[in-house]
Amino acid sequence: MANAKELRKQIGSIKNTQKITSAMQMVAASKMRKAQDRMSRGRPYSDQIRAVISHMANASSEYPHQFMRERDVNRVGYIIVTTDKGLCGGLNVNLLKATVQHMKAWADQGVEADLCLIGNKGVQFFRAYGGRVLAASQHLSETPAVEDLIGSIKVMLDGFEAGNVDKIFLANNVFVNTMVQQPTVSQLVPLDPMQDETLQHRWDYLYEPDAEELIEGLITRYLESQVYQAVVENVACEQAAKMVAMKSATENAGELIDELELIMNNARQAAITQEISEIVGGAAAV
Repeated sequence: MANAKELRKQIGSIKNTQKITSAMQMVAASKMRKAQDRMSRGRPYSDQIRAVISHMANASSEYPHQFMRERDVNRVGYIIVTTDKGLCGGLNVNLLKATVQHMKAWADQGVEADLCLIGNKGVQFFRAYGGRVLAASQHLSETPAVEDLIGSIKVMLDGFEAGNVDKIFLANNVFVNTMVQQPTVSQLVPLDPMQDETLQHRWDYLYEPDAEELIEGLITRYLESQVYQAVVENVACEQAAKMVAMKSATENAGELIDELELIMNNARQAAITQEISEIVGGAAAV
């Protein structure tokens, strides 16, 4: 059994760690609220432009964009959004696990994959796991900008236009609530229209100056907005997961401190009892 001095030193070390995790929990809670605000501000635009694109995809457009046409799949692409830092529980692990399973399902059909990685953790994972990485964006900070993502997104879209990739998927965490972040792999290109009864009558827009110019720009903005919204949402997921992880670490440290203090008190009591016994034994001998 460790002596009282060693136990006091260990308890002091754990208390210092507990202070750090408690502070990190409060910082994550503050950052999460700001990230949620950014995410909430971006969702109306993302949802509305998706609705417009879905109307166009369900309509008989005079200019059928290639991003709306399905074709035989020989190769797929993935835009994978992870965090730059750790200490956020199983957030990245769950997403990467879901993505790898999705990739394996295509690999079983003889379809290989190209990767675009957003976030340092994804880069580290696929560096060890293997994979054909075409583009990567790292260290985007907690307030990412669309300009930081356009280059990586364009690499994948150019690959689709050139026929090198036949489908592009977006893998990211969806913020459900503070306790739940859902890993999701969704089809980005070709555009997957929303299934909505209001779209079934297949009406179309009037385009000015012409359908080709307007649809080309609109679809590009749409794809960029979907990836950007996924990155912003992932920041909120990261802070929520980090807050929960640090809260759990703080509570675990408290439980460990209680256990060690109990052991230390028992050891101290045993030492006192032994000293009393020795004193009583010595007095009896005299």
